[in-house]
Amino acid sequence: MKKICLGIFLTASLLLAKAQSPFSMRYKGMFVLPYNTNVQQTLVGGLSGIDYDAKQDLYYLICDDRSAINPARFYTASIKLSNKGIDTVLIKDVFFLKDAAGQNFPNSKQDKFNVPDPEAMRIAHKDNLLVWSSEGERTVNPKDTILSDPAIYVVDRQGGYKSKIALPDNLRMRVTEAGPRQNGVLEGMSFHPNGHHLFVSLEEPRYEDGPRADLRDTTAYVRFYDINWATKKFQGEYAYQLDTIATIPTPANAFRINGIPDMLSLGNGQFLVIERSFSTGRIQCTIKVFLADFTQATDIRSIPSLSTNSQFTPATKKLLLNMDSLGVFTDNIEGVCWGPKLPNGKRSLIFVSDNNFSPLQQTQFLLFEVD
Repeated sequence: MKKICLGIFLTASLLLAKAQSPFSMRYKGMFVLPYNTNVQQTLVGGLSGIDYDAKQDLYYLICDDRSAINPARFYTASIKLSNKGIDTVLIKDVFFLKDAAGQNFPNSKQDKFNVPDPEAMRIAHKDNLLVWSSEGERTVNPKDTILSDPAIYVVDRQGGYKSKIALPDNLRMRVTEAGPRQNGVLEGMSFHPNGHHLFVSLEEPRYEDGPRADLRDTTAYVRFYDINWATKKFQGEYAYQLDTIATIPTPANAFRINGIPDMLSLGNGQFLVIERSFSTGRIQCTIKVFLADFTQATDIRSIPSLSTNSQFTPATKKLLLNMDSLGVFTDNIEGVCWGPKLPNGKRSLIFVSDNNFSPLQQTQFLLFEVD
């Protein structure tokens, strides 16, 4: 990964960690959006990505509804902050994402092969556009086979289709156990502070890159991709190793997962990376925030399998915060963005959770103060 002047570099001791770190974040509070909030006859929920436009003082929130409840969409919101926390979250408008034909994306009953799975959205400030990712679909069973490749779309501020970024072959869905896993693909997205690079990250390892994260130490490597924003060409791939799953599920063989729902580029090969661990039997997710450094990481574009070829150097990472230490319930955190400066002059960092449209979960907005 190329070394580029660091856009943001903060020095202080992390208040919630024992050791010193080049990054300091202090929890300031949470706002929970009421369940069944409706805006312009659409159900607000499934918020999987967030970004902030400082010029408009406006937040963009992508919804991961696969056109099942309402057509695939995103929202704009106003979030009022104070030194004490988040005062209000007001969902203002909804915009439907359009396909190349200018139509709303279909649901599974209308066209099961072209259903979107929106997961991440970022503002392309240089072009006054938005970029969003879809995880695609991989259903392979005796009754049906559905292969829909993940995708990265460029749209206008109202969701109108502009273009689609061509993906490398290793992100194509396959019938065999090769390529991306179902529902574990393009979750993380971030622009470099200078706007010249768009980075995307996988939630879980590709089949060829090794096993999924589990309760014991594994070699669960996910790939980060570097896209030249001017040319829209992929120009680098790098490995990042996931932590183990935080909690033993109940029962012991039940569903559990750890992966990357989002990340933020700080420039100079450094990223804030969120890892989200969930185990059946525990309602709360374990959310960890890491400072990852890719400056010495190997470009692995020429390595098709990280499980059979160990001749590469992954990113290094340092734990900044385990949200379990906050003493508050943390739900399914899926998005993170920088916010405005707080009244005390310090910068804000905002996380959002995906409630999966369930009354048993919450749409949370978490605020942190950054020194």
